[in-house]
Amino acid sequence: MNLDLTNKNALVCGSTQGIGKASAKELASMGANITLVARNEEKLKNVLSELDSSRGQNHNYIVADFQNPSELSSKINGANQSFHILINNTGGPAGGPVFDATLDQFESAFTQHLKCNHVLAQAVVPSMKEAGYGRIINIISTSVKQPLNGLGVSNTIRGAVANWSKTLANELGEFGITVNNVLPGATGTERLNEIINNKANKTGKSVEEVSNAMKAQVPANRFAKPEEIANAVAFLASPAASYINGINVPVDGGRTKSL
Repeated sequence: MNLDLTNKNALVCGSTQGIGKASAKELASMGANITLVARNEEKLKNVLSELDSSRGQNHNYIVADFQNPSELSSKINGANQSFHILINNTGGPAGGPVFDATLDQFESAFTQHLKCNHVLAQAVVPSMKEAGYGRIINIISTSVKQPLNGLGVSNTIRGAVANWSKTLANELGEFGITVNNVLPGATGTERLNEIINNKANKTGKSVEEVSNAMKAQVPANRFAKPEEIANAVAFLASPAASYINGINVPVDGGRTKSL
């Protein structure tokens, strides 16, 4: 099985923590040159120092805010670098019932997730076509298959991203470019801690009680490690996954009820 990413350039978004950071580290360990993207430069520098460079890889970073698609596009294009792999990943919208959501919340989430994914794809696809190799992997959520209670805006926008992704996969497949979605379940990240704390505050239950109740919904009876999600991302980015295109891959320990 060919998992070698030597001489491949990967653009990894939201890569200063959690799944994004774990994905960047895994891709680097497979030989890829990594360009980290996030808004906190100090954290970017810290992650950069942790990336494997044993095969002579050249890693760098770009400071960008995913609330500003035009600036993001300008910075990626201004880097004057070709990319073979794009990992679309950014923080999830705030929780709450969908009925209570404001229009600004929908617009903000749409900008951060779909618009930014789109401008990034437009920036990297030309060089992918030229290379005859492209992997676009979107980190979304299992809510694409089964909406999650209390995450109304997220459920809505994640579904839009999944349909954008499937459409893109249909359009780009002939060029050797695949577009797939990884759907993490409950994963040990700051985002999960935020969700658990919010539930605890609203219900009056302890953080431990909320956490245990969430784990009980997972056949594996535990939360995922970010590295476990990154393993799926890394495989889809590899040459071995060349004929996997346009799919949603839940990595959730079996929690999602649908097939």
